[in-house]
Amino acid sequence: MILPPQFIFLIGALFIPLFKGWLRTAYMLFLPVFAFFNYLKLEEGIYWTYSILNFDLTLVRADPTSLIFLNIFIIATFIAVIYNSHVKGTMEQFSGFLYAGSGVGVVLAGDLITFFIFWELLTVGAAFLLLVRRTSKSVGAAMRYLLVHIIGGLILFAGIVLHITQTGSANIAFDAIGLNSTASYLIFLGFGVNCGWPIIHAWITDTYPESTVGGIVFMATFTTKAAVYALMRGFSGEEALIWIGAAMATFPIFYAVIENDLRRVLAYSMINQVGFMVVGIGIGTHLAMNGSAAHVYADILFKGLLFMSVGAVLYRTGKSKCTELGGLFKSMPFTAVCCIIGAASISAVPLFSGFATKSMIMAEAASNHYVWVWLILLFASAGVVEHAGIKIPFFAFFSHDSGIKVEEAPINMRIAMGLSAVGCLAIGIFPNQTLYTLLPFEAPTYEVFTLAHIIGQCLLLLFACLAFALLMLGGFYPAEMRAINIDSDWFYRKAGKWVYQICDRSLNSLNTAADKLLLRGLVNSVCRFATEGPARIFIFLLTPYWSIKGNNAEQQEALKNTVRLNIEKGALPIGITACLSVFVLALLFFF
Repeated sequence: MILPPQFIFLIGALFIPLFKGWLRTAYMLFLPVFAFFNYLKLEEGIYWTYSILNFDLTLVRADPTSLIFLNIFIIATFIAVIYNSHVKGTMEQFSGFLYAGSGVGVVLAGDLITFFIFWELLTVGAAFLLLVRRTSKSVGAAMRYLLVHIIGGLILFAGIVLHITQTGSANIAFDAIGLNSTASYLIFLGFGVNCGWPIIHAWITDTYPESTVGGIVFMATFTTKAAVYALMRGFSGEEALIWIGAAMATFPIFYAVIENDLRRVLAYSMINQVGFMVVGIGIGTHLAMNGSAAHVYADILFKGLLFMSVGAVLYRTGKSKCTELGGLFKSMPFTAVCCIIGAASISAVPLFSGFATKSMIMAEAASNHYVWVWLILLFASAGVVEHAGIKIPFFAFFSHDSGIKVEEAPINMRIAMGLSAVGCLAIGIFPNQTLYTLLPFEAPTYEVFTLAHIIGQCLLLLFACLAFALLMLGGFYPAEMRAINIDSDWFYRKAGKWVYQICDRSLNSLNTAADKLLLRGLVNSVCRFATEGPARIFIFLLTPYWSIKGNNAEQQEALKNTVRLNIEKGALPIGITACLSVFVLALLFFF
């Protein structure tokens, strides 16, 4: 019997605390292996459909697009589990599987409601991976992550509700949507938040570097790539995505060049690489879409490899800044080689994975007459070589000798990095036998090893290396700059403080006035009337009777005290109670 792969992760995560030591590691490795076994048995079609409140919910829709994402998500989870197997606490492993299961659920969901549920679970899993580090910075990053993604989720939810309202409750299938209504624009923007579009991208660079050493491997895999899948499914061929993707591919280069923290450099690089994928989706041809899917696959491997390499350095040295590292090649040679393979892959060096994927998108941009987009992507490719292909391995493992002497990364980390490195090489050397067989769309055969492509890419690499050398020789390279780089999050953080101050002064003043008028004024008056009112009414009614009866002032005061005491005890003379009852009945009769 085939089981939904997302539930293998989600339910399996609940039992992780029951195991200890090597049994826990074996159990966690079993989960992605079992999920991959179920993936292999999945044939194209719709599975596990349920009707709830007149909605047909589909847990698994297997088609070529969802299956290639499922394939790499499971492989990435397996590698991340190996990389994290030294962690003794269970919360990080649980969070990782919650995150992975949610990502798998997103790409398999056949309807918008199921999709949204797993989409929001992604936020929960990522927040846990930040909180589990238990530092003030990671807790703050987790809160900001939740805030951004809750807002994005609300925008997406509003779009889905409007879409269902406009198209009818029976039509909730997650198929092509297109930009044609208010609902579609809201859904489009909701996807964009998780994708890291310009202006709303800063959550990536703010939160990813604050994750744990192994948690960032999960985070580099699922959120942005699930958003790429969503755009591919719902908005392929939308020209707006071409220019959004071009901007994403370009602006992070300038930040990555001047950034000191290597994990933050890689976070900017992630935005840059997702930009290539978004451009391919915007072009919308089958070859461009295949290029985006292929680049997602390759990026998860080589970006994960780079994050694992820098994570291994952080694990051994406690440092991740360019100005604090250098000369680690002798201490950590295996990690250095893996980092170089990841850098060569992201730089699209021939025989490495990026060479076989990125060029598909650029070739389609050129053939579809998007000349400016092609030039922008060419510039972005050169920038990638400079900030990720050279800067990261150079400043971490070579450069000046920092004097740090450490041991090589633990064996589990080396195994995980080795697997990713092998994947990068296999895709780069044998793309037709490996990755290209998984591509989802029927398209003309793409020849990657052409003389023009090889020469052009080598010239681009040489140009980027020359630029790096000139910056170093001139003493202008910004890696030694000790400064805080201001990104777009600065504006909404400042605006957030101003909004808080305005709300504090206006709404809290209104709250204080309402408290004084209602709680301390009206409510106190009502309470006093409830406790003293009956006695005053009875005393008002009985005072004339006492005067006629001839009671003097002292006697009347004594009688008043007696009435007050009896009312407090709930003991009134039956005559008074009877008179009050007659009075109430009279009121009811006349009114």
